[in-house]
Amino acid sequence: MKSPSYFLFSAILAIYAADSIAKQTTVAPQHDSHSKHSEPSPVCAKPSSQCSNTVAAEFSHDGVLWITWAANDHVYVQSSTDKGQNFSAPVMVNATAEKVTAKGENRPKIKLDANGNIYISWALSLGEHHAGYIRFSRSTDGGKSFSAPVTVNDNLEVIGHSFDSMAIGQNGGKSFYPNKRIAAHVCQCCRLQTAIAKDNTPVITWRHIFDGGIRDHALVKFTDWNTPSDMQRVGQENWKIDACPHHGPGLAISDTDVYHEVWFSNADTKKGLFYAYSSDAGKHFSEPMNFGGAGASHPHVQTLGQQVAIVWEEFDGKNNTLQLIKSSDAGKTWTKPEVIAQTTKGVDTPFLVSDGHAIY
Repeated sequence: MKSPSYFLFSAILAIYAADSIAKQTTVAPQHDSHSKHSEPSPVCAKPSSQCSNTVAAEFSHDGVLWITWAANDHVYVQSSTDKGQNFSAPVMVNATAEKVTAKGENRPKIKLDANGNIYISWALSLGEHHAGYIRFSRSTDGGKSFSAPVTVNDNLEVIGHSFDSMAIGQNGGKSFYPNKRIAAHVCQCCRLQTAIAKDNTPVITWRHIFDGGIRDHALVKFTDWNTPSDMQRVGQENWKIDACPHHGPGLAISDTDVYHEVWFSNADTKKGLFYAYSSDAGKHFSEPMNFGGAGASHPHVQTLGQQVAIVWEEFDGKNNTLQLIKSSDAGKTWTKPEVIAQTTKGVDTPFLVSDGHAIY
């Protein structure tokens, strides 16, 4: 089955010899009009990723590319053995239709483990404003079938549970511990990012609402899978805003345990995209590096050894461009920005994945 062109990997982005890759889809408009996101998806009679506003991707340990997307109240997965040139037929995750949230930074997520098990999570819309549940399903037969979805959140009130992020725990999703609050006053419509540290514990970063309505970023590293450490602040832009920015951070942790984080701010004196790294498990970060142009938004970061790549989108009022910078020394120095794709059509937010040999 041929992959739709708008999220076909158009070329390989090997960090050492940067060709470009990107997928482009449409999502809901952002509050600040940093990019064009307003084109509706086509209506399809049969399941097709062309009818989805968003997609998420992950490589398996054997190099197979897996994607998940939602259309017509169902979540689907597909796989590709040729880096996105062709995809398998869609496999439905939830047999019973439900209102799957799939727009902007709130979309179905996918993770895979070393045994070939596939894990899918998404937000179920309850119809009330911002109200939802976190749903989860897994496949233990290589994506041929999926378990009946379960609700992860303990609190079943009609309130906001959304913007989920996954890490694979010890029992592979067979059961979940009781929910534990890590932090209050979290920006309720910005994505979270979860990564795994070298000691195999989760690290979570998010946009936090600090005292005075400041919406900057925070990070928590777990000391074990049940115990979060103290919250650390990432960046000091002091962006005061009484609205949701719709911009969550990106986080990647290298095999040498260096944390690489990217984010957006629109503070009075510190605007645009920022990057910083930490060599002490998030306790301290380097001086943030400002990058990107006037219409830059939604950065994402990925690592491979000493290599680090950052992509983001920029909108100039007419064109959406996908831009890239690279570092070969763990984030200390960077290449100049290069445009690797552009369109006048609506686009999805960019992200990077790695198969252990290259970054895509």
